[in-house]
Amino acid sequence: MSQQTSPVENAKRTFDPIAMEVFTNRLLSITETMAITMMRASFSPQIKERRDFSVGLFDRRGRLVAQGTHIPVHLGSLLGSVEAVLARYGVEDIREGDVYICNDPYAAGGTHLPDISIVTPIYVDGTLLGFAANIGHHSDVGGSVPGSNSAKARTIYEEGLRIPIIRIARDHKVDEDLLNLIALNSRLPEERALDLRVQISTNEKGVAATRDLIRRMGVAGFEQAIEDVLAYTLRRARRRIAELARGRHTFTTYLDDDGSGEGDRVPITATVFAEGDTLVVDLAGTGGESRGALNVAESALRATVYYCVKALLDHDLMANAGMTEAIVIRAPEGSIVNPRPPAACGARTITCQRLAGAIFGAFRNLLPREALIASSNDTLPSISFSGRKPSDGRIYLCGETLGGGGGARWDSDGMDGVHVHITNTLNMPTEALENEFPLLVEQYGLAPDSGGPGRHRGGLGIVRHVRALRDGTIVSARSDSHKQGAMGAEGGGEGGRGRLLRNPGRPNEEVLASKVVHLVLAAGESVRIETPGGAGLGAPEERPLEALAADLRDGIVSVAAAQRQYGAERARLALELARRAAGSNL
Repeated sequence: MSQQTSPVENAKRTFDPIAMEVFTNRLLSITETMAITMMRASFSPQIKERRDFSVGLFDRRGRLVAQGTHIPVHLGSLLGSVEAVLARYGVEDIREGDVYICNDPYAAGGTHLPDISIVTPIYVDGTLLGFAANIGHHSDVGGSVPGSNSAKARTIYEEGLRIPIIRIARDHKVDEDLLNLIALNSRLPEERALDLRVQISTNEKGVAATRDLIRRMGVAGFEQAIEDVLAYTLRRARRRIAELARGRHTFTTYLDDDGSGEGDRVPITATVFAEGDTLVVDLAGTGGESRGALNVAESALRATVYYCVKALLDHDLMANAGMTEAIVIRAPEGSIVNPRPPAACGARTITCQRLAGAIFGAFRNLLPREALIASSNDTLPSISFSGRKPSDGRIYLCGETLGGGGGARWDSDGMDGVHVHITNTLNMPTEALENEFPLLVEQYGLAPDSGGPGRHRGGLGIVRHVRALRDGTIVSARSDSHKQGAMGAEGGGEGGRGRLLRNPGRPNEEVLASKVVHLVLAAGESVRIETPGGAGLGAPEERPLEALAADLRDGIVSVAAAQRQYGAERARLALELARRAAGSNL
């Protein structure tokens, strides 16, 4: 697959940079207002507490102009949904008062079925001038398992309700029959209907604010300002690409399996090089389609690559259509990063994270040495619980994705317990979890010894230990890096591996596979997930004794791990320093 959008017009036109900055901040303030509305008004913990949603504004041609600062992978769904609206209906069939809904990765530019997009056209005086769009992760859209997300699903038909581009409102009136059909296909129908209404209302707020801005600026001024912003972003991106070192650079990472829990590890290979002022990301050598749900549809692939380019080349580069025009993506058809229907895509973020890690690795020889970073945990562990509430017997769903360790940097240790790459959700607060669901959090904290050793150590992973309070509690989980941890840089050590345990610390403790579907717990049973840590950078013997002593004092590294990773003598000296600093024996 080769992907590149059409060139931005008037790319060399001179313009007022101050006016452009004011304009972009106006757009971002609109997206921020939309985001606040969606977060505060939503009913599901996924959106309200974890903030698993995104918003964006597009011009009349479907080009992204501004995206809210939320979930990078949602950029793919936002782009894909607006493109799908234009492809399905065309400007001539779109009407003021229409609202469109979709989620399908193959038919409507989605990335997986729980992420439902809402797209609303923006009209001023009868003329279509753009689109407001948002996407929310819904707790359940049907399918074979609660939460609609099984890493072992064999086809998309097992994953839930597929929604093509379709009108959910005409003339500003919601189609109640369609809304009810979608809601009925969820295990939580009332929550689905309410959250979809919030998404529709959120776009209405964005449409009204954008319409006010257009009327202040005038149509011509508004559209010229968009061209200026996109042209500036394109020039800036191409300038950064032209500054890269020449040559082709390749990096390969591996998934533990293809989602089926069987077979060999799956390679994810990225080759990155500049062709003039265009950046090429070639994924030849990547493994074939996943038998499970780890496949990455086109929209998710694009979002992952665009995130990497922005993060590595220019943090302040605006995430809009101008940036994307400087990038070409090549992915072999039938691979895990360019699957054919009906390959399952529900757990696509595990592969997206690993792909981002491969691209980051390929960039190591293209960027200045001070930009070097070791591999992060590069996965997205998640765990979900389902059952019935004791108060009213209604079904509940409690799910979240967890962070892990960030890779060590050239000048600092990796961050502990963070989301990396293309995800950016908050955690599920323990208080909210225990208040809403019949679950008890036994432990929630950092995983000692999970950071890879080095001159700078990798960040720590997370421990989440949850006990079921009622019989029949259903658990599903997905993770990776159980077979190999994150890869270090310049002699740094491997990051800690993930683990999933049933009834830890009991005689019937059981080590589980990295992908678990529909595990049923009795009251009192528990599950513990440990997420992978980040890798280290630089040789471990180069780590300052003071830093190692601080790790020992803070419980980040155990004495046994320090002896194994840094050598017995250095561990002894660091322990003495730690004891003196603590004023007592450790």
